[in-house]
Amino acid sequence: MGQNKRTILLVLGDSTAAFLAMLAAISIQAHKNPAMENAMALGGVKIFLFMLIVVFLSFLAEIYKNHHELITSEIAVKILASLGVSCFVFSFLIYTNDNDMYGRGLLATAIIIFGILQFFLHMTYRICVKSRGLARRIVILGVGPTARDMGAIIPESDENYLLSGYIQCSNETPQVPPGTILENRGGLLETVKRVKADKIVVSLTERRGVFPFHEVMACKLAGVEVMDAPSFYEHVTGKLFPEGINPSWIIFSQGFKISHLRKVVKRGVDVFCATIGIALTAPFMPLIALAIKLDSPGPVFYRQERVGEMEKSFFLYKFRTMRADAESGTGAVWAQKNDSRVTRIGEFFRKSRIDELPQFFNILRGDMSMVGPRPERPEFVRKLKEAIPYYSERHFVKPGVTGWAQVSYPYGASVEDALEKLRYDLYYIKNISLTFDLMIILETIQVVLFRRGAR
Repeated sequence: MGQNKRTILLVLGDSTAAFLAMLAAISIQAHKNPAMENAMALGGVKIFLFMLIVVFLSFLAEIYKNHHELITSEIAVKILASLGVSCFVFSFLIYTNDNDMYGRGLLATAIIIFGILQFFLHMTYRICVKSRGLARRIVILGVGPTARDMGAIIPESDENYLLSGYIQCSNETPQVPPGTILENRGGLLETVKRVKADKIVVSLTERRGVFPFHEVMACKLAGVEVMDAPSFYEHVTGKLFPEGINPSWIIFSQGFKISHLRKVVKRGVDVFCATIGIALTAPFMPLIALAIKLDSPGPVFYRQERVGEMEKSFFLYKFRTMRADAESGTGAVWAQKNDSRVTRIGEFFRKSRIDELPQFFNILRGDMSMVGPRPERPEFVRKLKEAIPYYSERHFVKPGVTGWAQVSYPYGASVEDALEKLRYDLYYIKNISLTFDLMIILETIQVVLFRRGAR
């Protein structure tokens, strides 16, 4: 199960728990108050509102992340924090509504029941991903650098995987930890059975002339799952492995399907979101402009050339956050941590992403989308295309105001950072969907609230 699917599964589980909690609360209150005999008199809209609020606040509390790292007390604290904010939100709704939306005691009962159900649901999931008895054992075919990289990501996985060892079947120079290479006596299938492995990850740096085709096929026919290194890397990390993929992998793999209908629907959602965004932020635009003018001399807006879809250049608009002469002596350079060129108010705008608000107009113009790879400057693109394989492939979709790389990785300021962000961008392009876009937008709200990642 991939990273995104795990998140969706947990969200659906919590949504079901919220629905059951509200029905249970209605049933309990109906026994206390005969006027509530008609349990569904509350209305489906109010039940849906309850589900939406408690699950959304759970998302903001990062309850759906890193179950392999969280301990029981951390899960409990996150749940209590989200429920506490839920109480505040519902109190505000009741206070501002003339009618008692949910009935006396009903909300408190529903929130308590939901908290209990949510805790047990997430604890059950955590037990499933941590229990060694339920772990799926993995054998890695290969001992070179690719095999080493695959072995290194297993402990970081939110899946319940256990590395059984590596199998050498070529003259690769071993680059894996000592003592982890299995003795391959009796053939591959016998070795896999001996260590009770459920999955083989083919991680040979070079397959020509050394790939044990018939032995791997025998394992496949015996019920052992076989996966190549790039697919396993994608499954575990939520990003792609450019160093290990080739054009045929992209052509024949599932995904990378950007149909005309999907483009039309995505464009409609972009226009809707940008229109709402402009309507909501327009009253604050004059105040933002005034703060920039009072803070430092120079224009309010900053226009910069970026590379967009199909490598066509466009001008991206931002509120200015640096000195007007920031690049007069250096030319195009990446922003650094604690960059001296950033103004006082500009630092706050960058952390809170307020400087990105004018990009709603870029969306309406058709230059950008709400979600997609962040557009880079032409000077950087030329450099990165020479240094990083498949870098141009990120330009097959419109660039976005936010993206999978932006919510998953800190601000990048080097070729190494650009490679890491490309892994996420390619994963997004491969798995693009409206559901994925919605998840990224929700995570962007989370990033903005906690002011992570910007410089």
